[in-house]
Amino acid sequence: MIEGPIPAEAPRFIGSEIYRRSTYGGRHPLAIPRVSTCIDLCRALGWLPDTVYIDSPRATPVQLARFHDPAYIAAVQRAERQQRLSEDEQRRFNLGRNGNPIYAEVFRRPATACGASILAGERLADPGVIHSPAGGTHHGRADHASGFCYFNDPVLGILAMLDAGLTRIVYLDIDAHHGDGVQDAFHDDPRVFTLSIHEDARWPMKGGGPDQTPAAGSVDDRAGGLARNLPVPAGFNDSEMAFLMEEAVLPLITAFVPEAVVLQCGADGLEEDPLSKLSLSNGALWRVVAQVRDLAPRLLILGGGGYNPWSVGRAWAGVWATLNGFPVPERLPTAAEAVLRGLDWRHSKGRNPPEHWFTTLADRPREGPLRPEIRGLAARILTA
Repeated sequence: MIEGPIPAEAPRFIGSEIYRRSTYGGRHPLAIPRVSTCIDLCRALGWLPDTVYIDSPRATPVQLARFHDPAYIAAVQRAERQQRLSEDEQRRFNLGRNGNPIYAEVFRRPATACGASILAGERLADPGVIHSPAGGTHHGRADHASGFCYFNDPVLGILAMLDAGLTRIVYLDIDAHHGDGVQDAFHDDPRVFTLSIHEDARWPMKGGGPDQTPAAGSVDDRAGGLARNLPVPAGFNDSEMAFLMEEAVLPLITAFVPEAVVLQCGADGLEEDPLSKLSLSNGALWRVVAQVRDLAPRLLILGGGGYNPWSVGRAWAGVWATLNGFPVPERLPTAAEAVLRGLDWRHSKGRNPPEHWFTTLADRPREGPLRPEIRGLAARILTA
């Protein structure tokens, strides 16, 4: 529970109620409550007073066009109005297909996530810390949807910082999937250093053809030079994450001397997530947050993947606790437990959820062996 006045430099949380009533529909992996669960948990724990909460604006088409093609933006708006597109438009914009459904808020919802990241980028012209769990849509492309992502809010947030005069920004992505859309957006921009830790071959790999172009997201993929990728094997554990952070990621970030760090903190690398084969605990994510907290005067933490409503809500609430130095209780109070018991998940893993998904915020550590391939990744990523 927060007591007393809130310091001016305290972290800020950007959220919106649109996520509570919006769903991708049907059996889609994002037909679950995520941001609303995080907000409700933080409020039930007394961690989220109105004085630090910011209601997200919705990005305008003009703001979205800072990165996205106006024709594509108009198509997403049209898809929301009409709830359909022609077959030609579906193919052209990858809408209504390939995991990118047309649903009731197909423009408003992602535009709200982008509005949060743009606002965060503008506010972080000055030093500060902001958490926006609705962000992290790192696959979005300038002219089409990709990987459940309609717009790319991390790109728009970083562009807002660059427009404010920043010249050295680190984007660190610990989602189970490669942060391909962000890496490609800043492929030739020396002001942005992108790093991605992701499951090897989990997201479709590109390149590696006759011209010897490295496959996207491979350890040899360095984009225009300021990119590093750490594709990790299935079973990636807390010990291995700690090793990669200490031996490779933190030295690279420190050497870049960033003015701002943007952390995409997807929760789909957690062991309970259905869309990856990684084995992290939420404590591993929280340690990453703590490690990057003071590497730059500005920090923006975004959400990302996460397809188990219990694990993602608990993880992102713990991110907020870490940013503020709040102690995580061993047993959740009644109000927070009620939030978690009120969730429903139409997945085989949700039929008989274990009791600790209701009663605790912190997972048990998932430490394990440090495999040779992890040591090899750390060595290769540090080569000039």
